[in-house]
Amino acid sequence: MKSRQTFANAIRFLSIDAVQKANSGHPGAPMGMADIAEVLWRDYMNHNPVNPTWCNRDRFVLSNGHCSMLLYSILHLTGYNLSIEELKNFRQLQSKTPGHPEYGATYGVEITTGPLGQGLANAVGLAIGERTLAAQFNRPQHKIVDHYTYVFLGDGCIMEGISHEVCSLAGVLKLGKLIAFYDDNSISIDGNVTGWLIDDTAARFEAYGWHVVRNIDGHDSDAIKLGIEQARAVINKPSLLLCKTIIAFGSPNKAGNHNSHGAPLGDKEIEATRKALSWHYQPFFIPNLIYQGWDAKEVGEKKEKAWNETFSLYQKAYPKLAKEFIRRITCRLPEDWHLSSQKIIETLQAQPNNIASRKASQNILEAFCPMLPELIGGSADLSPSNLTCWSKSTSIAEDAAGNYIHYGVREFGMTAIGNGIAHHGSFLPYTATFLVFVEYARNAVRMAAMMKTRHIMVYTHDSIGLGEDGPTHQPVEQLASLRMTPNIINWRPCDQVETAVAWKKAIERNNGPTALILSRQNLTQQTRNKQQLANIARGGYILKDCLVGKPELIIIATGSEVQLAVVAYQQLSNEGRQVRVVSMPSTDMFDRQDEEYRELVLPKAVTARLAIEAGITDYWYKYVGLDGVIIGMTTFGKSAPAEKLLKFFGFTIDNVLSKARTIIK
Repeated sequence: MKSRQTFANAIRFLSIDAVQKANSGHPGAPMGMADIAEVLWRDYMNHNPVNPTWCNRDRFVLSNGHCSMLLYSILHLTGYNLSIEELKNFRQLQSKTPGHPEYGATYGVEITTGPLGQGLANAVGLAIGERTLAAQFNRPQHKIVDHYTYVFLGDGCIMEGISHEVCSLAGVLKLGKLIAFYDDNSISIDGNVTGWLIDDTAARFEAYGWHVVRNIDGHDSDAIKLGIEQARAVINKPSLLLCKTIIAFGSPNKAGNHNSHGAPLGDKEIEATRKALSWHYQPFFIPNLIYQGWDAKEVGEKKEKAWNETFSLYQKAYPKLAKEFIRRITCRLPEDWHLSSQKIIETLQAQPNNIASRKASQNILEAFCPMLPELIGGSADLSPSNLTCWSKSTSIAEDAAGNYIHYGVREFGMTAIGNGIAHHGSFLPYTATFLVFVEYARNAVRMAAMMKTRHIMVYTHDSIGLGEDGPTHQPVEQLASLRMTPNIINWRPCDQVETAVAWKKAIERNNGPTALILSRQNLTQQTRNKQQLANIARGGYILKDCLVGKPELIIIATGSEVQLAVVAYQQLSNEGRQVRVVSMPSTDMFDRQDEEYRELVLPKAVTARLAIEAGITDYWYKYVGLDGVIIGMTTFGKSAPAEKLLKFFGFTIDNVLSKARTIIK
């Protein structure tokens, strides 16, 4: 029988060898955390390497994503579809072993991690997903949702501010199946952390309402196992295990040294480490007995088979619930969704209502949410302003089976938690704040885009039109920044109908996040025929057109500025001018249309173009050309009532007409 450290050494040396071969990477953390990983994965993790998406698997998150070779080594050893050749290709182009774990690139990787602290935040979201889904579907004697979320984190995660946001909320929500392992090795890139980190981490987390297990020797298997047992016994608090480890454990000359954090050990030191740990094997060689001790395929298949039998009994006892559960875990929309949602949109078009798009959004939630119990909403302490609650919104802090999360003033944490909820499966999260505060959440938004997360981000108070709160709260550059981020679909609707279409498209999208950019001020509903109504979904469409011939001028607008374009169109048409108005609620969707449709809406031959949007001007040159005219923002806003601001910055019919007439001439 091999010793536990021998199994842990398999992780260490696969990690060492892969980093050395790539001449790039982080060997120290995998070497330091290998003993913890060995106990967790061989004694506790419920998973099936043959089916990495089994819905009742335990979730594992590597928040200290630079420790990626630890995870890749484990996945290879336990039997996932990750060959030794892929480990040899660590950090190489198109390999399944990228520098930091990437969702979708490697079987068994639940979340893309690397920006420190976000994996911890995602883990909070995964734990919320487990608890909420369990409360919604489990029944007495029928527990079909029952799994843990485990997360590894290091000093960097602890120092990042997002850790405060999400761990504070996790304590409030009493997420008892969230267990975190802190790799307390006192080392970060710059050296020993005591020069910049003297927090009492245990006291900090106890103040959040966590269960904390102190002073675990991270290289003592029995101590690690005892800590896990204590954590699993506490069902009403998340747990933090403080594991004291030595970075680059086993290396005679680099153990405990910050130089082992982000650089290969070097051939001589690797040979010395092999001798020190009695590892008498060539690089990338693992003896069969060690493989057999790690292999989790047979046990994993038995666990999934047992769950299938449990679910079969559940199906017989609760056939309707079981059918709904299957729909949820497979991310299918209800059978009547398309017809029902389209009917709602057509009704809104037939019943004009001049309301703010944030209010329209709330009305649409009222209509759509009863059809979609997977929707789970939340706001960063702005629910009455974002209007993200609907009549049946229920806080998960009050009812574990609820559908709403009061995130508090935690925009970054909220967005990263939302990503975690989405990746748990069975939920479609929507999160909300003011558009200007996307700045707080920016990196989590980027990660959602990178992971192609199904996450709806509601951003209200979309322009200087919010008024008196002034430039600190008035977004100018934020929408352009979102539009320039790959894989996000952004919508800035001009009325309640475009808002409903935006929500419908966001709900139906399964390959990335959607941002809904909504107004504080009331918007005038536009008239449309059936074709125009259908074309909203294409992101840009002809809202008003000249009666004869080709247009002399095309006016492109979004959101509240569409009404300015329409009034200008009416005046110019009365003057005998041939003008077209294009409403473009989603430039991202419009850019995805075929060339024929884009040419139909914006013919290249018509170079006289005017864009109107209360955001940064530079983005619009791609649509109006360098000779086009843009009415937009080139500075930050000011503090004043909205109507005075709009006039001051040129968002008036007189200015639009003046610019339009100049262009035509």
